[in-house]
Amino acid sequence: RRDLVKLEEQKLIIRTRGGAILPSSHTQIKDYQNRLQTVSYEKELIGKKAASLIREGDRIILDASTTVQACAEFIDVKNAAIITNSINQADILSTKPGIHIHLLGGELQKEHRFLYGSSVVEKLSKYQVDKVFIGVVGISERGLSIAHEEDGMVKRKMISQANQVIALADHSKLGVTDFFLYADLHEIDLLITDKEPD
Repeated sequence: RRDLVKLEEQKLIIRTRGGAILPSSHTQIKDYQNRLQTVSYEKELIGKKAASLIREGDRIILDASTTVQACAEFIDVKNAAIITNSINQADILSTKPGIHIHLLGGELQKEHRFLYGSSVVEKLSKYQVDKVFIGVVGISERGLSIAHEEDGMVKRKMISQANQVIALADHSKLGVTDFFLYADLHEIDLLITDKEPD
């Protein structure tokens, strides 16, 4: 019993009648700049592979994830139309000749650097694209999940407007379920990752 009291004081367990349970753990989502540094080598590999799937004349959507930003950095095609709600993606693409950028306007989420809201979702409904590249906080048997519902609603609409849905997720996202589920596994056509999931 004394051991249980000590573990409870350290917030490692929650004591219950006749036993103990583990507390819920929630991963804190770092801001955009900090997330860029996390598993950056793996993100670069995933981004390079994703960019290799983009063809001249493609119409694509890039979401606001840091792994999708790695894809934007490696895009090397002419005459492609790219729609995004990420101010970082738009900035990177603005240096590339032959890329036509459509930045979706809405409310700015400053910490994570994406635009969201009903105006973004409404504008997305007007586009039909070849491919969408989408990031996740978690991907598990339950589906694709994200920390912020407003970001999830935008991703959900992006998926519905694309002929091919390509999810990008490094190994740290595999087997993880976060707060808001925005897509089922059957809605993804392709998963690009750096380690084979179980």
